[in-house]
Amino acid sequence: MASELDELQELIIADARKIYSETTIDHAMNPRNVGDMEDADVFARVTGPCGDTMEIWLKLKNGTIANATFMTDGCGTSIASGSIVTELAKGKSVNKARRISQQDVLSALGGLPEESEHCALLAANTLRAVTKDCLAMKREP
Repeated sequence: MASELDELQELIIADARKIYSETTIDHAMNPRNVGDMEDADVFARVTGPCGDTMEIWLKLKNGTIANATFMTDGCGTSIASGSIVTELAKGKSVNKARRISQQDVLSALGGLPEESEHCALLAANTLRAVTKDCLAMKREP
């Protein structure tokens, strides 16, 4: 039974390789920075036009993103996009992370099919929302 499941998984991955980059497959199957963060400094939740929701938590240190985590109820490309956007944000200033765009996410993933590009936009928009909260927090007395 285990070998049949392994064979099936290999067939599925082989089909996915026809459509998605190795980076996308890796981040979808082995997402980085997944889960909520109890000691986060800021949090944002965004729902995209397809109905997927993404949440991002950030931990800041001296104006730099020390840690970033995410959760999504979306598909594999939403998972991959959330994973890569948190990787892109870590170690950057809030202002630099705020400028991470849909195209940056798509480039880091090695591209997505046109019908899945909205997942990269959802990740970029969620990061932009959470960094907006960082800047608002900074302005408060």
